[in-house]
Amino acid sequence: MQASEAEWTDIEKKIARTAFDKAYEREIEALLKQVQKQASTLVDLGELWQLHDFLSAKRHEIEGKYDYQYSVLLFVFAGLVKEGWLHLNELQGLDKDKLSKVAVLSRM
Repeated sequence: MQASEAEWTDIEKKIARTAFDKAYEREIEALLKQVQKQASTLVDLGELWQLHDFLSAKRHEIEGKYDYQYSVLLFVFAGLVKEGWLHLNELQGLDKDKLSKVAVLSRM
């Protein structure tokens, strides 16, 4: 099964959406904590601009990573599993082939 050819049932779509949103929330929560910590220690304008640059890069990274198109969703899930934002067990209920593909891709 090619990822771009995978059919998604209504149940799989709900599971995927929940898992996707959960991973996004985790990453954003971690980012907020990191930024709050960094912001609390700022002492000069140079550090403020460094924080700005960090946030700009993170925004670009996160907006590119969280792509909810079914044709690429298995790859997105694999990346999120690899980075630790998503756990394979949160995808239970997806087709066996989809789960296998995510598991294999996440180990690459």
